[in-house]
Amino acid sequence: MPAFPRLAASFSRLPPRLLSGAAAAAMSAAGLKSVDYEVSGRVQGVCFRMYTESEAKKMGLVGWVKNTRQGTVIGQVQGPVEKVNSMKTWLTKVGSPSSHISRTDFSNEKTISKLDYSSFSIKY
Repeated sequence: MPAFPRLAASFSRLPPRLLSGAAAAAMSAAGLKSVDYEVSGRVQGVCFRMYTESEAKKMGLVGWVKNTRQGTVIGQVQGPVEKVNSMKTWLTKVGSPSSHISRTDFSNEKTISKLDYSSFSIKY
């Protein structure tokens, strides 16, 4: 647990380009995580990507989401460990209002020292 959890949480909502010095150090102390995901079920044609982008941005996470030709949704999410874990739960149990998630697979889960993206986006 970071020494200043509320401080780290408040910084996690800021875009990485605005973080510097103590802010970046506090966020780093909180621990950063990256994970790839693939969501199966009724997840295309139900605004799943749009809701995923919105939820990730609300949580202060970065990464991307994309439809596949196989009918699944794939992506990557990065940010503070606790927030990434919350997003994993959202991707497994919530999704968009009209979606029906039958399975979510996570891979390449790892601790990272810095974010690879500056925002969360939909890829086409």
